[in-house]
Amino acid sequence: MGRNRKISDESNLSGYLYISPWLVGFLLLTIWPILQSFYLSFTDYPLLSEPKWSGLNNYSRIFGGDPLFLKSLGVTFAYVVFSVPLKLFFSLMVAILLNRSIRGISIYRTMVYIPSLIGGSVAVAVLWRNMFGREGYINHILDWFGITGIGWVSNPQTALGTLVLLSTWQFGSTMIIFLAGLKQIPKDLYESAGVDGASKIGQFFHITLPMLSPVMFFNLVLGIIGSFQMFNSAFIVTHGGPANSTYTYALLLYDKAFKNFEMGYASALAWFLLFVIALLSAINFYASKYWVFYESEGGSK
Repeated sequence: MGRNRKISDESNLSGYLYISPWLVGFLLLTIWPILQSFYLSFTDYPLLSEPKWSGLNNYSRIFGGDPLFLKSLGVTFAYVVFSVPLKLFFSLMVAILLNRSIRGISIYRTMVYIPSLIGGSVAVAVLWRNMFGREGYINHILDWFGITGIGWVSNPQTALGTLVLLSTWQFGSTMIIFLAGLKQIPKDLYESAGVDGASKIGQFFHITLPMLSPVMFFNLVLGIIGSFQMFNSAFIVTHGGPANSTYTYALLLYDKAFKNFEMGYASALAWFLLFVIALLSAINFYASKYWVFYESEGGSK
């Protein structure tokens, strides 16, 4: 008994030694900064001097003293509402098209996935800004149809739409997850439905969507979380303009932290964003029991 316990202790120690680099990095580079950020959210910290305790002043300022807070939050919600469903829809449609056994299908899948590998880069954001500029490629194409040039990026009514399109164009990762989910649906279900006279549309709504709902739920939650943190596109393509029409919450946080050197207030903004994302995620998890189907449980969650 004692020998077995000694061997077990030695095995546990070896395991902890193996994971110690990751564990130290996780504690120092993740947990500690999170705790520091939470503390700083209650301080007045101008970055170049020592933080001073200010209590709930930063949080009261969020709701009562910052005119850009509601503006940036509204822009971010609008971006999430439009970009997430569009990205889910196009990625699902493309995944269905690529879920075929034809020659060279792997090449097509790779070509469709490539934009997601480079979509978040600065170069692509700059290219996107040039494409939708007044003298960009999009307007050159519209000129062929007699449509005069539009400043897509410089127009407050269309600027956010260009960022939504950029997000939708980066659907490769979501598409791959949908494609993996489609591979797990038994073909026998489609064959049985076909024998019973079900049309392709009927099969899609009564077989594909229910069986794919856990994957759709996963992509939905990740999409919402990622969209609320959107920064690169707004910063590079539109710089938050024009007229703050693309001034997202992440841009507000960045400006307060690294332009105005209000690190304490920026920390409070970050924790409020965490609260919003956590709340929406909780709502999604609660609502999932009404529409997410788990085959192992014989029905919805």
